Amino acid sequence: MTMIVIADDHPLVRQGLRAVLDATDDLVVVGEADNGADAVRLCVDHRPDVILTDLQMPGLHGIDATARISQTAPDTAVVVLTMFEDDDTVFAAVEAGAVGYLLKGADGADIVAAVRAAAAGQAVFGAAFTKRMQTWFGRAPSKPELPFPGLTDREREILDGVAAGLTNPEIGAELFLSPKTVANNVSAILDKLQFASRAEAIARARDAGLGERPHG
Repeated sequence: MTMIVIADDHPLVRQGLRAVLDATDDLVVVGEADNGADAVRLCVDHRPDVILTDLQMPGLHGIDATARISQTAPDTAVVVLTMFEDDDTVFAAVEAGAVGYLLKGADGADIVAAVRAAAAGQAVFGAAFTKRMQTWFGRAPSKPELPFPGLTDREREILDGVAAGLTNPEIGAELFLSPKTVANNVSAILDKLQFASRAEAIARARDAGLGERPHG
């Protein structure tokens, strides 16, 4: 039997959720709370499998209650049932430990399915959130910006050698280039970046993180 706690400050909402859950043969409501603090207490006392909770409740906000439940009753899956659908609220709830997020107005079958899925260890989000989360998490991570983006990869490698204090022949030996090729590239780098001297190039490149070499 899957044990459920319901947390919402509206008695009619709690009554409706209890009726939906009591109509099943595998879900049982073991407690109701009308504020965030009592929601946490019930989860600590009863260790339910799932808590269905609103966010906007008196006293302790639902986000804070979710975080406390995640810490004090980690085996209880938190499923948020709320009217708030903005991205910041969804992210805050998930960051606090919620494994599910449904909007009020979801039909009884969806709520029952969400509770069962959460009890089984699955993340549960309404259809509107599923599509948005695919967009959120499907974005390619931004690549860190390389220093001196106007340089070619080869020029950046040579500037890295310059920043490390290497001579042109030493840089050439590292990169399998002739000293003359390195010298030509150094001149091109100074011109591109409008550095007055090799000394300025060393200082500016080191400030940008170039020139570091492993010790040993």
